Amino acid sequence: MTVPANTRQTYGAVGIREDLSNIIYNISPEDTPFMSGIGKSSCDNTYFEWQIDTLGDAADNRHVEGDDAATLAVVEPERVGNYTQISAKTVRSSGTAEAVDFAGRKSTQAYQMAKRAKECKLDMEKMLLSDDAASAGTSSTARVTQGVGAWITTNAVASAGGVPSEDDIKLVMESCWEAGASPTILMVDGVIKQAISALSQSVSELRTAANDKSPAYVVAAVDIYVSDFGNLTIVPNRLMPAETGYFLDYEFWDIAYLRPFMTHDLAVTGDSIQQQLLVEYGLRSKNEAANGMVTGWA
Repeated sequence: MTVPANTRQTYGAVGIREDLSNIIYNISPEDTPFMSGIGKSSCDNTYFEWQIDTLGDAADNRHVEGDDAATLAVVEPERVGNYTQISAKTVRSSGTAEAVDFAGRKSTQAYQMAKRAKECKLDMEKMLLSDDAASAGTSSTARVTQGVGAWITTNAVASAGGVPSEDDIKLVMESCWEAGASPTILMVDGVIKQAISALSQSVSELRTAANDKSPAYVVAAVDIYVSDFGNLTIVPNRLMPAETGYFLDYEFWDIAYLRPFMTHDLAVTGDSIQQQLLVEYGLRSKNEAANGMVTGWA
């Protein structure tokens, strides 16, 4: 169809205002299941310590009538510790960048600092879940707080088959139970989560009568694993180390803060403002035997 002559169209028009939404859409993941689930505490030094203890093994405890009392050998609690590490993000904005009018944000500096805070929490989650060993650091190298994977040793199992199996899960849960532990969380990445779900898939129908039109659905996810030694909630975490599953009791972990999250202004050296977000913290494993781990899953 031909457009009538001299009809004004937007293609050649001058002065049309731009239409830029005042909302900035961001779908990047922000969830930190491990940090959100465990406790928080404080510490007073870059190396902080605590004590752990266990009961003696059960034995045949029979005594002869009238016999002298025998003194037991005392086993002292074990003293363990970890280092704090520093995480920081710094943002600098020019004076002009703060003066101009940006869509979706009143202050570009404040907006960027808010983004950096979310990123810092993701960094923390990733490092806390790692198998990094503790390090005191030096004047030129950063301290390292020991991660979950390096703490768990008592109930650690290397998968024999590679593919996640119920045998691996049962073996860890039995080991935890023997140690007196009761983990309630199995934390894995997305690949392992799907593999665990594939262990037991079923088709269920919501039809209770012949005329019921409710749709059939496929149960293709395992959210809770019921074992002989307790139930496990399967928690997917994008920041989990690959090929690894952590059997966790959140009560036996916390983050000890030497310096909680803080934002401070850095020195002005010209036509700009500079701010730093900083936090200093360490991971406390109150008793690693309360947890378990499988490595080598694929």
